[in-house]
Amino acid sequence: MNIVIFHNPNCGTSRNVVQIVKDAGFSPTVVEYLVTGWTKPQLQTLFATAGLSARDALRTSKSPAEELGLTGPDVTEEQLLDAMVAHPILVNRPFVACKGQVRLCRPSGQVLEMLPQWPAAPYAKEDGSPLITADGALVPGA
Repeated sequence: MNIVIFHNPNCGTSRNVVQIVKDAGFSPTVVEYLVTGWTKPQLQTLFATAGLSARDALRTSKSPAEELGLTGPDVTEEQLLDAMVAHPILVNRPFVACKGQVRLCRPSGQVLEMLPQWPAAPYAKEDGSPLITADGALVPGA
């Protein structure tokens, strides 16, 4: 199964998603979008497939969104997309694409809904917080 993860290695949630996918037995294609950047068509396709708008995907914390004037209600979708192309850090992460679907996997446990198999239980995230219980259930809110 082909899995693509749009990843920021400085983000704990993003690192968790990559590790969850690997520990489930898959070899994802990891795209470090801060290095490769985005194109507007790429973002439009990604967001449309995920059922999100650019505003939904805008990272407002730990990003220059507010300084760039992008958080106001009058900012258009086109303006947001242009800003995201110019400043890739503005796109929230991680986005995961597989089996014809795309999802913004925040929190990281959301990636499990996309996988046909999960890592062996019990399973914890990198900070030690539980994700999968000993009986194989997803920890609520994880």
